[in-house]
Amino acid sequence: MSLPARAAGLRHAPSAWTLEGLSGRLVEISGAEDSAALTVALGLVRQAQLLGEPAAWVTPATETFFPPDAAAGGVDLAALPVVRVPDPRALPRAADQLARSGGFGLVVVDLGAARLPLAALSRLMGLAGRHGVLILFLTDKSDRAPSIGSLVSLRGHARRRRTGPDEFACEVAVLKDKRRPPGWTHTEVCGGPPGLM
Repeated sequence: MSLPARAAGLRHAPSAWTLEGLSGRLVEISGAEDSAALTVALGLVRQAQLLGEPAAWVTPATETFFPPDAAAGGVDLAALPVVRVPDPRALPRAADQLARSGGFGLVVVDLGAARLPLAALSRLMGLAGRHGVLILFLTDKSDRAPSIGSLVSLRGHARRRRTGPDEFACEVAVLKDKRRPPGWTHTEVCGGPPGLM
């Protein structure tokens, strides 16, 4: 999925879905078969880069986003460090080191179905607040499945739906938000990759 062609807007929380609005927090975006989680995460990477905030991506060695789609959507791949760990249990340690450096405004952690120990979440929450970094977890699960932990400040579930021949609405329905009432939605209108058009 390519990145947003244009923003369709926010309902109920006008400044909530921005790098600035999410900074200093642990955020989880879940998704299932019709997920738009990668598209939404890459949109935040692009936003960080436009603001001059370095972003990093942490993923298991067996998984990653499709770089040509990210580049077509405006992500500067040369400016996006991708840390590929051989074992999913190393994901929190890699995220910890990146956040601890204080050099990143956004760290995306592609967890998939992996779990995080409470101690790791607690350390990452402290680092997010101390360094003003958004730590964004991507998980593979339904919207009815529980969050990765109670320390997650915002949990959203991402879906995509076709709105035209080469256009999709990528929507994040916020299920939990510790800073404002949940139930708000962020929607971006995106072009699909050639295989989905």
